[in-house]
Amino acid sequence: MVVWTIANHKGGVGKTTTAVTLGGLLAQAGQRVLIIDTDPQASMSYYFGVDSEQLSLSLYDVFNGAKTLNKEMIMDSLCPTKLDSLYILPATMALATLDRKLGTQSGMGLILRRALDKISDEFDFVIIDCPPVLGVLMINAIAACDRVIVPVQTEFLALKGLDRIMHSLELVQKSLAKNLVFSIVPTMYDRRVKAATEAFRTLNETYESTVWKGVIPIDTKFRDASQAQSPPSVFSPKSRGVLAYTALLTYLIKLDRNNEP
Repeated sequence: MVVWTIANHKGGVGKTTTAVTLGGLLAQAGQRVLIIDTDPQASMSYYFGVDSEQLSLSLYDVFNGAKTLNKEMIMDSLCPTKLDSLYILPATMALATLDRKLGTQSGMGLILRRALDKISDEFDFVIIDCPPVLGVLMINAIAACDRVIVPVQTEFLALKGLDRIMHSLELVQKSLAKNLVFSIVPTMYDRRVKAATEAFRTLNETYESTVWKGVIPIDTKFRDASQAQSPPSVFSPKSRGVLAYTALLTYLIKLDRNNEP
C-alpha cells in the first residue's frame, strides 16, 4: 500500500483538486484507492457529496477510539464514491478539537499510521488531504505517508507559503526521526502571465530536483467537476488539467518504483 500526503499551509493552492484527481485516475486504472480527509472544514468530504455531520462514523471516531481500534470499525467509517474502487474516510468539525484532546499524549502522532496498518490489505493507494495548519492531524498524515506532495500555486505569495510548509516538514521530520520524501507540484499555472512564469522559474531554481518539471494549468473543468461532485478524470477526462495530472501520476509512480526522492 502506497500512502501519499498532500500538504501546504496556504489554502487555495489545489490540495483537494490534487487529491481528488489523482485518486480518480488511480481508481480508473483499476487500483483500490482510499482518500482521507483530515481537514475539519471537510471540503474533500463535501466534494463527494458526503455530509459527514450526518454520519455515525468518521475520521474523528478513528482518532477518538484509537486504543480499541479494529479493522471492522475503520472499514465501517468509509464512504463509497461514484467510482467503485474509490472510497473516502470523511472529516467532521469535531476534528478541530483533537489538538486539545491529544496534543500532550504519547504516540499521538502515529494514530493514523496504525489505523492504516490494519487495512493495508484492502487498498493499493491512500491519499491524505491535510488541513493548512501544523497540528495533530498534519503530523499524523505525514507520519503515515511514504511521500509528501506539496501543491504550490505559481505566484509570489504562494512561494512564501512554501517556505513555511518546508520549515514545518523539517520540524516534523526531526520530531518523528523520519526522513521525509517530498515532491513539489506547481499548480494553477497560466503561461500568459509573466508573474506565473517567473514564479515557476524561481521555484525550480530554489528547490531544484524536488520540483516536478511539469505544471498543472488553470482549468475551469476542475470547478465544474466539483460542482458535479465527480473526480475531474471522470467528468472531463480529456481536459488539459486532467492530462497534466495524468503526467504527474506517471512521474510519482516512477519515483516510488525507483525509490527516488
